Amino acid sequence: MDARGLLAREELDFDPETVEIADEGTLDLLEPAVREWWVEQFGEFVPGNGGFFTPPQREAIPLIHSHENALIASPTGSGKTLASFTAIVNELFRREQDSGLDNSVYCLYVSPLKSLANDIHRNLELPLSGIEDKMDDVSEVRHAIRHGDTDSAARQKMLDETPHILNTTPETLAILLNSPKFRDKLRTVEYVIVDEIHSLADGKRGTHLSVSLERLENIAHSPTRIGCSATVEPLSDIAEFLVGRAEPGGESRKCEIVDTRFVREFDLELQCPTDDLVHTPRAVVQERFYDQLHDLIRSHTNTLVFTNTRSGAERVLQNLREKFPVYDEENSGCHHGSLSKESRQRIEGQLKDGELDVVTTSTSLELGIDMPHIDLVVQVGSPKSVASLLQRVGRAGHRLGQTVIGRVIALDRDELVECAVMLKKAEEGFVDRVFIPENAQDVAAQQVYGMAINEVRPESEVKATLRRAYPYRDYSDEKWESLLQYLTAGYEGMEDRNVYAKVWRDGNDPPDGEYHYPEYPVDEPLMGKRGRLARVIYMTNIGTIPDSFTCDVFTRADNEWVGDLDEGYLDTLEKGDVFVLGGQHFEYKYRRGSKVYADRTSARPTVPSWFSERLPLSYDLGREIAAFQGELLSRLTDRGKPAVRVWLREFPLDENSVRALARMFDEQVRYAGPESVSTDTRLTVEIVMDREEYERHYYVHSNYGRKFNDGLSRVVAYRCAQAANTNVGVAVADNGFTVSMPLNRKVDVPGILADIDPDEVRGDLRAALSGTDLLQRYFRINATRSLMILKRYKGYEKSASEQQVSSEMLLGFADELDEFAVMEETYREIVEDKLALESVEEILGKVQDGDIDVVQHRVESPTPRAFGLATLMASDVVLAEDESAVLQEFHDRVMDSIAEE
Repeated sequence: MDARGLLAREELDFDPETVEIADEGTLDLLEPAVREWWVEQFGEFVPGNGGFFTPPQREAIPLIHSHENALIASPTGSGKTLASFTAIVNELFRREQDSGLDNSVYCLYVSPLKSLANDIHRNLELPLSGIEDKMDDVSEVRHAIRHGDTDSAARQKMLDETPHILNTTPETLAILLNSPKFRDKLRTVEYVIVDEIHSLADGKRGTHLSVSLERLENIAHSPTRIGCSATVEPLSDIAEFLVGRAEPGGESRKCEIVDTRFVREFDLELQCPTDDLVHTPRAVVQERFYDQLHDLIRSHTNTLVFTNTRSGAERVLQNLREKFPVYDEENSGCHHGSLSKESRQRIEGQLKDGELDVVTTSTSLELGIDMPHIDLVVQVGSPKSVASLLQRVGRAGHRLGQTVIGRVIALDRDELVECAVMLKKAEEGFVDRVFIPENAQDVAAQQVYGMAINEVRPESEVKATLRRAYPYRDYSDEKWESLLQYLTAGYEGMEDRNVYAKVWRDGNDPPDGEYHYPEYPVDEPLMGKRGRLARVIYMTNIGTIPDSFTCDVFTRADNEWVGDLDEGYLDTLEKGDVFVLGGQHFEYKYRRGSKVYADRTSARPTVPSWFSERLPLSYDLGREIAAFQGELLSRLTDRGKPAVRVWLREFPLDENSVRALARMFDEQVRYAGPESVSTDTRLTVEIVMDREEYERHYYVHSNYGRKFNDGLSRVVAYRCAQAANTNVGVAVADNGFTVSMPLNRKVDVPGILADIDPDEVRGDLRAALSGTDLLQRYFRINATRSLMILKRYKGYEKSASEQQVSSEMLLGFADELDEFAVMEETYREIVEDKLALESVEEILGKVQDGDIDVVQHRVESPTPRAFGLATLMASDVVLAEDESAVLQEFHDRVMDSIAEE
């Protein structure tokens, strides 16, 4: 049993007698028919078998029965969703028997995924029909599903025969709140379940939902809120996000936290096909990897294989089928977001039924459908966070008491370090934090517009509703005025650019010039909608998921079309970056709308083709990696490589992984000394002169993840460019970044790092973003979210590329306006959410305080810990086939230098 399994039993299990008493008490809360169904489904109590209920059910059902808000944090497959529904279904059947239910909604279930909503809908049929069969009198608790795929006939039927339990998504809930006929059906809502809340909280879909819940609060009078979450931190923040505040500026509503995150036993191990990932030929590594994977699949019933890219998922399945004839379309499949809806649903159905031996996927099956037959999860490469690892591995072992078996296979030395720390921290119960966006003006614009459309109301009520939502708890009057300045088209020149007022404000001067709202005092400032088509515009344009598109790539010399690039990938490109397309290398020059212009080049790629697909390493895990490196160095310098291997065997690693890690750090220290490794108290800058390319490279070893490094590198590059008056190249990875410039230019990069005032970072980042494709793209996304650019109008649908053209025409105008809400949100989102401003400020603050030293060292060739930075193509573990020769060359130089010394 591993450490986490032991922790679970010691801390969370009761003795059989205590469990029996607790479970009998919970059963007594249930109506006879509900209790009879439950016992029939889950068996008579037998001492020692864990009782009738799982730990989250045992704790949550009494809370929900008492109408207490609750956040249920528990692993996938531990019964938390059933825990949420049981007390609610019990209450609805009791009320149906006593006095009957109205033709309206009593429970809302909100899911981040349509597929999950569909799955829960199917899973509800069993208990509802089973309980109905056991009722003495005819009773019915109706349930239905409504989201973007629900047809008009089904939507109309819900008005005539309204479901008592409605499964929906955040976007559809917002639409329902503005649907005149259905909105009244929500006035009876007494329960709201938000499933997979951790996956919503860290993005704008969650921000949008949090305001929708406060709008629901205005009409439904304090429904009980239940949040279901997998392993996540900090639980207190997620709980506050779920329940909001009773009054703006007040305390959070009360919420009980059911913390049963570690009640399942985990069997985790990191594996590596070889102890030498540099000199073992790529073909041999691949051969061993697929043999290893095949053995794991054949020794289990149903296996789910996660890769870090969609192309990687396709490649793994293709290679398995080519290498082992036993795999075919009947017993294996692939699932990711680029496949058709029909293909995904077919695979999902086969997974539920246990018909597939193996399915490969990227991230699309992290959440969603219940897959009861999965008994092994294999993760190829680093999933980049402990939370993601546990979420993915948690897809296995859904039967009660079944051990969760997960294997992580690393084929890259940098990822060996990540995964070793990740698995050890998972055993210890560590979880990465979720960072919740705050004060998003684009979401506020949508929701305030929606409230104004529903009815004329006091401005203070609208603002208070917004500020009760957790993401807007600190929303200032200044931000409110900036928002209303945009929504009322208060800037000169807006209407000339077809951006019109969406609301009017101030009850003394409504749009028709006559005050006729006697229900409010004359001196109470009011606000309402502008425009006859306001409701149609709102209903057809709301939502927070941005449209995306591909850009055609042309050569500048002869205007030849050479392929296309995903728009998200362009966020990573700056002028001069080299990328691969169709097997050829191109230097990025500029973009015009949906066209990209580039020059053919023989230079090495600076941005890998998978970059935009990959999840970034979590900042919290990065800090743990820095601490791990400090501990390893201490053991290495004190007692040598054998002592390091002994220590690493305490981690859930196979022997190849242990030897590969020990060897890499031993070579690093022998080549460049212990100070060449960054730790939690040291930030190392490695300087290499590349005389062949006539460039000077600064490798900054910061292990804090790609978002952090993207943010810090932009500040450093901005200051370097100012200091050296030259173009500065930047390449970013999870374990650091590279700053490059011509050899005849010299900048004190370590000095710049040491001198950056954390309070100046935001301003530097804003200045560095000027004129970038990143700024253009996010302005378009936020302008569309803010309904400044309409995706749909009078039957015409504007494509993402057309939206981009519109936004480029508006960007210059918006950037010149003072405190323009949409522009300010664009900068805020990029700087805070995408470039990890808070984390960058934290580390630079430690540098300023002397808690972290910035050191530099010069070497003739990159050190082993910089190999990944030097190639920046060695992380897509399935597809990295072209870098072996470069890595071997780097390694041979290091070993030759060690031998000479």
